[in-house]
Amino acid sequence: MSYSVGQVSAFAKVTVRTLHHYDEIGLLRPGGRSHAGHRRYEDADLDRLQQILFYRELGFPLDEVAALLDDPDADPREHLRRQHELLTGRIARLQEMAAAVEQAMEARKMGINLTPEEKFEVFGDHDPEQYAEEAQQRWGGTAQYAESQRRAARYTKDDWKRMQDELADWGARYDALMADGEPATGERAMDMAEEHRQHITKWFYECTYEIHTGLGEMYVSDERFRAFYDKTRPGLAGHLRDAILANAVRGS
Repeated sequence: MSYSVGQVSAFAKVTVRTLHHYDEIGLLRPGGRSHAGHRRYEDADLDRLQQILFYRELGFPLDEVAALLDDPDADPREHLRRQHELLTGRIARLQEMAAAVEQAMEARKMGINLTPEEKFEVFGDHDPEQYAEEAQQRWGGTAQYAESQRRAARYTKDDWKRMQDELADWGARYDALMADGEPATGERAMDMAEEHRQHITKWFYECTYEIHTGLGEMYVSDERFRAFYDKTRPGLAGHLRDAILANAVRGS
């Protein structure tokens, strides 16, 4: 079985001109000719072309490819073994490069429009990176964590400021609510709890009543969250936890 130069060009996805060049420099001379003198490539020629293209993909210049393939002591299986090792090594390096690029992209996204000074300015005394590793360990496998990371990556400095302004306004109104003696099971408190749930949904992830109830418990049990809320008003964390639970019962 033999093939024309056009057929080989289609098989190997190389140009006819390339095949003519390989013939001219002696790298790949077709094993036969047609009655009209046209090049005809046999199976052995296709095997050699495959080897040539493997080495070319690995960056070998044509003269080195010729020297490797024409080595009388070289076993065809040795070529395949060497190429497999080289390609495997190249794949590993490319994977490492891809991982490095992904890390750079993620770093770029997470820091978009925010210098370290601006991060501090936006969050005041709260360092947004302080518990990042812990958060990833606790919730890294959840859809909510993935969604919050995806959204946060798009936020600008103005977005973060707007988010904080909304939270500060909510805190001031909740403080006033408690000052008025509103019980956690009252309508105003439940409405504020619902607003809190919607704030999370708006900025981070879909916060269901069940998730919100779990967060409420954490606001009390984790001293860091309790301190954050109680800084606005002593006892606010516990009051909010009870309001969240009451709102979840109302909404279910």
